[in-house]
Amino acid sequence: MTTTNALQFPISEAPAMGQPLKVAEGVYWLRMPLPFALNHINLWLLEDHRGWTIVDTGINTSACKELWQQVFDHHLNNKPVHQLIVTHLHPDHVGLAGWICERWGLQLQMSRTDYITCKVLMSDTSQPAPKAAVDFYQRAGATDEQLAYYKTKFGGYGKSIYPMPDSYVRLQEGLSVTMAGHRWEIIVGRGHAPEHVCLLCPELNVFISGDQLLPTISSNVSVWPVEPNADPLKDWLDSCAMLQHRIPADVLVLPSHGQVFFGAHNRLQRLIEGHEKSLMKLLETCQQPQRNVDLFSQLFRRPINNDLLTLAVGETQAHLNYLISKNKLQRIPDHQDVVWYQTL
Repeated sequence: MTTTNALQFPISEAPAMGQPLKVAEGVYWLRMPLPFALNHINLWLLEDHRGWTIVDTGINTSACKELWQQVFDHHLNNKPVHQLIVTHLHPDHVGLAGWICERWGLQLQMSRTDYITCKVLMSDTSQPAPKAAVDFYQRAGATDEQLAYYKTKFGGYGKSIYPMPDSYVRLQEGLSVTMAGHRWEIIVGRGHAPEHVCLLCPELNVFISGDQLLPTISSNVSVWPVEPNADPLKDWLDSCAMLQHRIPADVLVLPSHGQVFFGAHNRLQRLIEGHEKSLMKLLETCQQPQRNVDLFSQLFRRPINNDLLTLAVGETQAHLNYLISKNKLQRIPDHQDVVWYQTL
């Protein structure tokens, strides 16, 4: 077992891609590749007498499909897959949901808000960027070249997702599901996704956290053009505080990225404190008026290229909207409708 920043990692090495690794009774860790800087996602297989439950799917690529087929052919102990649960709407989690449902004759299980939002976003595939979206990034201070690049990439969400099932089973706070012969409580987090499903098994003391709790990176918390005045950072901070009360301090956390770990409460506190420090830095910097894009260096350690622009603008706007909601910051539009922010 290794220890880092008050976290303990009981498994020294992650499983090889497509090779399930047992982490608890009836619970297996499965890793799949991602074609991004974040190059992997953790998925979960849970076995009981009826067969297997899959939690999250990976992205819609031939590499992931081939690895899943190897799992189906060699690692299911001649049992069927009888449940598919998706934690939230992002393509690395829901990308192969339709394919797996077709393969095994399943009904997809996920939260209502994320299912509907996923379907709406998929309808944007190959559509032109709406004026409201372009205006959102223009107000943030994006250049003409950056806006042109954004227009070429708009509607790309659905390209990473196999066609979604046209019906689903709703998962929601307060309900439970049975996996690996045990009851798992559904706990909903918000901020990173609209209605992110996490799963807690009190008997096994295991928590499938999705992207709601990661060991070494902070999940993106963004404002998007469709709801420019949203306050997802408040949702995120509230969810972190809620999880500190809802899950045991010694629970084994199964995150979607990084290593399986112990130390949930400490990690949640570090996430809260990290955002609080970022908010203080923004207030100090905004003593002089700043645009959204001027604040990237206060929040991000790496340069922001065109591919990262929407995530960076979105996360910066989440912090700005939070401070505005607390009456600590004001908006000042200029003659070109670019918005500047200044501390009150």
